[in-house]
Amino acid sequence: MRYFIELSYNGSAYHGWQNQPTAISVQEVIEKGLSTLLKTPIAIVGAGRTDAGVHATQMFAHFDTDLEIDEAHLTYKLNAFLPKDVAIHEIFKVQPETHARFDALSRAYLYRISLKKNVFNVDAAYYVKQQLDVEKMQKACRILFDYKDFQCFSKVNTDVKTYNCDIMKAEWFFKDDELHFVIKADRFLRNMVRAIVGTMVNIGLGKLAVDDLHTIIQSKNRSEAGYSVPGHALYLTEVAYPNDIKL
Repeated sequence: MRYFIELSYNGSAYHGWQNQPTAISVQEVIEKGLSTLLKTPIAIVGAGRTDAGVHATQMFAHFDTDLEIDEAHLTYKLNAFLPKDVAIHEIFKVQPETHARFDALSRAYLYRISLKKNVFNVDAAYYVKQQLDVEKMQKACRILFDYKDFQCFSKVNTDVKTYNCDIMKAEWFFKDDELHFVIKADRFLRNMVRAIVGTMVNIGLGKLAVDDLHTIIQSKNRSEAGYSVPGHALYLTEVAYPNDIKL
């Protein structure tokens, strides 16, 4: 039987989602908790991989077991077992072939930029003290919809077969003393969102023209794009699936 887990986590203490040989990961602590509570080794598969320090307000993973599970009771017990920066929202049974990664229809991310020095959000948002031209950054968003191949924003030496992504949403908006960037696509490349944000910050600072984004994307060269902004201000906010995956 296959089960899905819906969860969230503060990634500050973790070296990303995926298991690492020499560093703690979110996947590792959840697998340890499930294996302990179910008294059998459990491996989980996540909807994607987040980098070190990146957070998730919504993440999904799946695991297989022959055990009959009381989903609500296991959710309660797992929350009690896990550290305070990982929360399980629901565990539910799905069709045996449903896959947390491959069956996801889309993913959405939020990036938070703090426009004022704020001692209470230093671990949650990226402080940019220079003035940003948000109108230019918004124009740059519209350019993203003209393309599918985003190799220029991907980490080099990745094992992907294609750099194509279908971007469904990309926009900047103000929220209190912060500037937020939201982006939604069917899939994302490694480091893609942070590289897009860094490139757009450079546009907002006047280091790049809006139309330079065309040249950057067409180059398919990571060195042509902007810097990678820090991971602590990035949040995976939504993973969408077909409505009929639950049993």
